[in-house]
Amino acid sequence: MASLDLADAATIVPGQSAEVVADGRIFAVYNVDGVFHVIDGICPHAGGPLGKGTLRGNIVTCPWHGWQFNVSSGQHCLNQRICQTAYAVRIENGRVIIDMPQS
Repeated sequence: MASLDLADAATIVPGQSAEVVADGRIFAVYNVDGVFHVIDGICPHAGGPLGKGTLRGNIVTCPWHGWQFNVSSGQHCLNQRICQTAYAVRIENGRVIIDMPQS
């Protein structure tokens, strides 16, 4: 596993999200009551920016067409066959770090 530094944890307050570009990819970073979650930031429906969506609890709504995902698991809220990649997250020295599988 390779580690990837995504953001300063202090800049993403509880209830907020951020779109982060790192390692040639777009990630959506969420702070749910002080617990960070990261999923693939591109909505599979039409490429909408999930990191710019509305976060209510642990559900994000894509700003383009309203698709909703659980940010903890990446699971689409209505269709169990649709799931965004969710990454293991940790905070190190105030930074949001994820583990990336080696390709």
